[in-house]
Amino acid sequence: MARYTGPSCRLCRREGQKLFLKGERCYCSKCALERRAYAPGQHGQDRKGKQSNYGLQLREKQKAKRFYGLQETQFRNYFEKAAKKKGVTGENLLIMLETRFDNAVFRMGFASSRKEARQLVLHGHFTVNGKKQNIPSMAIKAGDVIKVKEKSAASPKFKEIKDMAISTPSWISIDTEKLEGKVLALPRREDIDTPVAEHLIVELYSK
Repeated sequence: MARYTGPSCRLCRREGQKLFLKGERCYCSKCALERRAYAPGQHGQDRKGKQSNYGLQLREKQKAKRFYGLQETQFRNYFEKAAKKKGVTGENLLIMLETRFDNAVFRMGFASSRKEARQLVLHGHFTVNGKKQNIPSMAIKAGDVIKVKEKSAASPKFKEIKDMAISTPSWISIDTEKLEGKVLALPRREDIDTPVAEHLIVELYSK
């Protein structure tokens, strides 16, 4: 299945909430969801009525998949791995998604969106524990240090970050002067602010 290449804002309108796929644009008045707060398509404004349980579960899965920029097969593979782990399957799933390399780069403030973070990782702008890594799906572990490569640090993109005040989740620390971040611990469910009802995803895949 090919990666979605259409308008990112269309996905936010379909889910009825901001997925923060366009970086700074999502926080300003140009946000498409603020201008057209209804589903896309010819009959977007006409969609009314209560959703079925299946519809609710499907929308939650689609929303989570789009938040993290995954394809269907990738997302199902994560769910199957989460189901095999000890603990609560839904929480395991979110923790695995949060500890992807590209998401960690986004959480550290090195990118304005997960999509941009994925591109930066693919282009080899970061090292993990001193070694160059360019696989967005790589799992980050507690104690890992992610740093902008010395050659990349000279670019205007990363120079701007040195003067920014970046808010990070409690499981991550960031040193903007050195352009590096550290994973202090694996995130817990309460550390993850992604607005996803993971139990609905578990119910969907458990059928």
